[in-house]
Amino acid sequence: MKRRNFFKFLGINAFAAAVTPTLLASRMKINDSELTVKEVNNYLRSLYDVGEDSVDRIIIGDPDTLVTKIGTCWMPYWSTLKKAVKAGVNTMIVHEPTFYTHFDLKYIEEDFGRFPGPAEKIYMQQAMEKKKWIEENRLSIIRSHDMPDILPKFGIPFAFGMALGYSNEEIIRSKPYYNVYRIRPAEAGKVARDIASRLSEYDQSGVAFYGDENRIVSSVGLGTGAICDPIRFMDIEADLRIAIDDSVKTWTQTYYATDTGDPLIIVNHGTAEENGIRMLNAHLQEVFPAFEVIHFNQGCGYKWIS
Repeated sequence: MKRRNFFKFLGINAFAAAVTPTLLASRMKINDSELTVKEVNNYLRSLYDVGEDSVDRIIIGDPDTLVTKIGTCWMPYWSTLKKAVKAGVNTMIVHEPTFYTHFDLKYIEEDFGRFPGPAEKIYMQQAMEKKKWIEENRLSIIRSHDMPDILPKFGIPFAFGMALGYSNEEIIRSKPYYNVYRIRPAEAGKVARDIASRLSEYDQSGVAFYGDENRIVSSVGLGTGAICDPIRFMDIEADLRIAIDDSVKTWTQTYYATDTGDPLIIVNHGTAEENGIRMLNAHLQEVFPAFEVIHFNQGCGYKWIS
């Protein structure tokens, strides 16, 4: 089947029903040198049927634009987009919003309308300036958020586990968005230090720890992005839980961990999801071998000052 006809066939629901994501990933390779932004978006959406109203869509740009180079990143910071344009990228695949609100431009006036007046004006002005710059530089941005969050094998939670040195074969309990891994029994403090050491690759020089450092743990549980709330995966029991800074409150989850001694580690949102986007990039390099697919490393979203 020719590539053009293949993409016409690639209706999201029909294709998802006919081919599993794993089978698709192993068999599909597009060698043609002509590819549109819309076709890249359709391929990403084909990997897992996330339904609607999904944020996985072309956020900005002409869907019929021919791709020159593809870029990937976790957060489309303006500085990252400038690096991408300088590198010759005209199609960016990003995980998080471009315009400071979950649905980006789709509901931006409604979302910013919830802000106090001065904040609404300032945020809207900033979003429109960024939008103008993106359009002037003919950059297309595809958001791929819901699919990587749920994708088996190398989606966000699986990739985070791999970044910590755990393999999919060590998963002992799982549910959508959450996994529990078997580890060699050790004191929770030692496990935390081992995790902190591995996360230095993602520009996070330490982790926040709550609970009893001396407790012996033999399993680690973690989840996906902003829904990585330890309360949400207590049903798939883990001796030590990992959450991210966007998902916990100091008067709830961390307070509970301190009172009970149940070990809890907090890492940055960007740290937890960076490897998932790196692995998506590697997958796209295999699928689109005729195109350069550049990843822009980010990791921890803030600077450590001590």
